[in-house]
Amino acid sequence: MRLSEGGRIDRDAPLRFTVDGVAHTGYRGDTVASALLADGVRQVGRSAYLDRPRGIVDAGVAEPNALLQVGAEPMLPATTVELYDGLVAATLSGRGRLTEPEETGCYDKKYVHCDVLVAGAGPAGLTAALEAGRSGARVILADEQAEVGGSALSDPDRWSWLADVRGELAGFAETRVLTRATVFGYYDHNYLTIAERQEGRLPDARRLEGVLPGPRAGGRLWHVRAGRVVLATGAHERPLVFAGNDRPGVMLASAVRTYLNRYAVRLGSGVVVCTTNDGAYATALDLLESGVDVLVADARPESDRADEVRAAGGDVRFGTVVVGTEGDPEVSAAILGAPDGGGSAATVHCDLIAVSGGWNPVVHLHSQARGTLRYDESPAAFVPDRSFQANVSVGSANGDLDPNRPLWTIPAPDGRWDTHFVDPQRDATVADVLRATGAGLRSAEHVKRYTTVGTAHDQGKTSGVSTLGVIAEALGAGPPGPTTYRPPYTPVPFAMLAGRDRGELHDPARATPIHGWHVEHGAEFENVGQWRRPWYYPRPGEDLTAAVLRECRAARTGVAMQDASTLGKIEIVGPDAAEFLNRMYTNAFAKLAVGAARYGLLCTADGMVFDDGVVLRLAEERFLATTTTGNAAAVLDWFEEWLQTEWPSLRVWLTSVTEQWATIAVVGPRARRVIAALAPDAVDLTFMRFRDTTLANGVPARIARISFSGELAFEVNVASWYGLAVWEAVYAAGAEHGITPYGTETMHVLRAEKGYPIVGQDTDGTVTPIDLGMDWIVSKRKQFVGSRSLRRPDTARPDRKQLVGLLPVDPSALLPEGAQLVAEEIPLDMPPDVPLDPPVPMLGHVTSSYRSAALGRTFALALVTGGRDRLGQVLHAPLGDRTIAATVTEPVLYDPEGARRDG
Repeated sequence: MRLSEGGRIDRDAPLRFTVDGVAHTGYRGDTVASALLADGVRQVGRSAYLDRPRGIVDAGVAEPNALLQVGAEPMLPATTVELYDGLVAATLSGRGRLTEPEETGCYDKKYVHCDVLVAGAGPAGLTAALEAGRSGARVILADEQAEVGGSALSDPDRWSWLADVRGELAGFAETRVLTRATVFGYYDHNYLTIAERQEGRLPDARRLEGVLPGPRAGGRLWHVRAGRVVLATGAHERPLVFAGNDRPGVMLASAVRTYLNRYAVRLGSGVVVCTTNDGAYATALDLLESGVDVLVADARPESDRADEVRAAGGDVRFGTVVVGTEGDPEVSAAILGAPDGGGSAATVHCDLIAVSGGWNPVVHLHSQARGTLRYDESPAAFVPDRSFQANVSVGSANGDLDPNRPLWTIPAPDGRWDTHFVDPQRDATVADVLRATGAGLRSAEHVKRYTTVGTAHDQGKTSGVSTLGVIAEALGAGPPGPTTYRPPYTPVPFAMLAGRDRGELHDPARATPIHGWHVEHGAEFENVGQWRRPWYYPRPGEDLTAAVLRECRAARTGVAMQDASTLGKIEIVGPDAAEFLNRMYTNAFAKLAVGAARYGLLCTADGMVFDDGVVLRLAEERFLATTTTGNAAAVLDWFEEWLQTEWPSLRVWLTSVTEQWATIAVVGPRARRVIAALAPDAVDLTFMRFRDTTLANGVPARIARISFSGELAFEVNVASWYGLAVWEAVYAAGAEHGITPYGTETMHVLRAEKGYPIVGQDTDGTVTPIDLGMDWIVSKRKQFVGSRSLRRPDTARPDRKQLVGLLPVDPSALLPEGAQLVAEEIPLDMPPDVPLDPPVPMLGHVTSSYRSAALGRTFALALVTGGRDRLGQVLHAPLGDRTIAATVTEPVLYDPEGARRDG
């Protein structure tokens, strides 16, 4: 059925492939569907539920029948799978098979901004891209097909224009053209996602023997933020609903034209074209020119194009439609009659029926972006109405279509409706829809779920609007509104959504600019929120305990330094920034002075502690908030959620700057001497003040007097690319004072001695600021996230778990973190399977436990029921082979007055 010339295929590149074990040959530029049709294969499997033979209907993503399993990828429309040498596929009956791929493809992600994103590269989209490109704008033009052109690819008269457009677009430096790229999701603030497929051609003969079952899958997921969006997504042709309309050989008229002109495949020798609009006449004329006998059955009383068909040798019959088909299994005849089922019927022998019931604008992306639709009587279709984002629909996507006579159902001569298929993939018929409305269902959403129409992989691209028409006729009303369009527009592999996040890359390691120095100096590392942080710096012969005790002594008696670059950092900018912080944090920030810093606590809406950190006021409308290392992304997401959903009127903008800054903490009684050598103008800073300055080596820096250790401390913040140089400068300046680098374990000991809690370690999502003894930081005069919950009596119950300190009775005994605490002692000689006299309530658990150089003993922090009322009591931690007794104390065990913090 392949024509000897024509088309856009490369006849110099023959390709071998197999489907269902049968060998075929096609050409580069073919799809599997076009190559099968060229080989005379029309039937592509049987229906999922009724086991009826099914054939190819469409030439694009709306194909409901011709589904393939290619390697590990199921449910691929044969109309969209590009042919490559050695392809092996199997047809499916509406259900695919999940298998383990023998080859794993490579999927990437890309994040870009553009001025204009054009979705769809048909004539309208190409024109829009040209106009935007000529202005010098940054343009992305994305189309799902292998080459741009859309409907123009099926019209040889427009191919020269296409070549000119492609050439001009290629000359625009700021225009990027993506093919095989489907814009499948449209989200808030002009954020769109594009699935770009890689060409799957592998010239490997071994695939014919089934050694390699599928293509090298791969592609790229684009995340695009666009200033403006042009939706040039085109339209899907609508089938006609008549008896036996699912028989192989019944195809959409536009698809017949595509296969003829683009792929040089003539699908029949005698064709009936059944239409309700002028669009199908182009198909009839092209078929006649190729030597096919054509009869046009037009449901309307007249058409201006009829004379063209007749002049070309075809026949046109007005007021006539196909009311049924004959053939076993493929079409061998069309039964013609009146659109209303009246009058006599005539049988016309043919081997192809090309149908066109009008066109449905592809409004999926417009609707995903919360745009509304309206029913347009002229094309008898739902078209875009109002847009809620910065987008515009153009061309046929905007309803620029031929007038159409809606013909939702065509009665059969026998009066039955059980072979009038509205959704062939679901085997759903008009009879099924009538059964739903007869049961009292009126909503299109309800009918969809009752009949399963539109729930298959194509999501009703050919069946959705036709079903609405059937419902309208059944209820004697206008078409109901369409069902909801949700992403993705077409199926997207989970592997593409995941990208390379697998294996070692599933949880990628992040490193600070100073990481290499830590490695060279023998640091042991731990993972904290994906960061590789120095845990401790062992010297020869030292274990963890010895190294940490040494590092702690240096911080308490001399000077020590830590790489604190991993702390989360968020810039909060805008006229309402202070008000926003006031609403988010438990304490007040509106009157914080420029140049000052303040410790802040965040709660969730239920009043539980979420995160903490220090906020610096850089200018009247500019703040920098720090977060814990592991919660940086979560806090940013939390801030954005409240800004976007609860307070969109606030003029505030958030930017993560975690990786833009390197932070070095200089801690200890001699810290001022080290800072004096680097930034003499910063040594007089008082606690919770900061200053922008220039270091002695010429590096701009922001130095803050912030302490997480309880000692005199400074934090030196510089641009990340200066991080290593400044770290080395601090190390050199502190050499004469015995400066010692310390890691996260020492940091934990120092803060725990001061009773500073770690969110996520000393809290567990059920702890309030009051439980931590931090009611001093909870404002009683303002509203903030969680404030209403904190006013509930339950949050002030004296029997809640509260943070306390624990001093083991044996000062050398180390309580394991997580150990449960009970009030009575357990005899050591008691067998493990003998229960204690009930009840034995668990009073709480140990949250942090360390050996302290400053205290000369072990200590711990714990959450204990009614903890503050138990000060002085002895609790017990049963450990199976032993029990550790510990005295309940205040959580602040070192320098409770805070005198050392101020030097």
